[in-house]
Amino acid sequence: MKIAIFSDIHANLPALEAFFKDIDQVNPDAIYCLGDLVGYNVWPNEVVRKLRERNIPTIMGNHEEALLTPPAKEEQFTNKGLTRSLLTEENLDYLINLPRHLSLSFHNIWGDCNWLMVHGSPRSTTDYMVEDYPESEGLKLMDQNHADLLLCGHTHKPFHRIIKSGDRFKHIVNIGSVGKPKDGDTRLCYALIEFNQSLNLRQPDSLQVSFRRRAYDIDTSARAIEESAFDNAYSLALRQGK
Repeated sequence: MKIAIFSDIHANLPALEAFFKDIDQVNPDAIYCLGDLVGYNVWPNEVVRKLRERNIPTIMGNHEEALLTPPAKEEQFTNKGLTRSLLTEENLDYLINLPRHLSLSFHNIWGDCNWLMVHGSPRSTTDYMVEDYPESEGLKLMDQNHADLLLCGHTHKPFHRIIKSGDRFKHIVNIGSVGKPKDGDTRLCYALIEFNQSLNLRQPDSLQVSFRRRAYDIDTSARAIEESAFDNAYSLALRQGK
């Protein structure tokens, strides 16, 4: 089975279109999105529409959470204010009613394998689960939520960490960002999780995790920011992968 997980599109339509082109070639069995569809660019409605057209299960990111409260007058020209001004009421309603997490469970002769999908961490959409996140804290969060695989985004920096826990191995995967990578690589990033009926968490490599990187039309995305009221710093970040 192949499952694709992506996140942090941030209203970057050219990146999302390149992602879907690659996804259609990979042809996974399922696709999930871990939030932050909007922010930093001019295509929030187009991005929302494309995910809804494909009926992709999606959770709330911190940029959707920010939309739960209307922008104050002084926020009119901030990222939040500009994003809110672009969104249709229908798409706003969709975003602010997204769930905070999704769970999956797979069962075979070796037992259960439980997945938890969050944006930042199980604690908060704004928590940063980085590669050197304390192992004890990561295990604690997974144990509290009965998770063997914890999938997250938010940092825009992909990694796969395997942690021994008793006689089993647990996995933390940060899936990177489709629309705003921050790991020095400007190409879009998403994760592909592969396994079969022999999935056995007593083996560290029973879950196969790969990160797919694909180039997209960064110039179009960057120019859209530069020609809008959004801060040009967002354009520079796209061009530098920061």
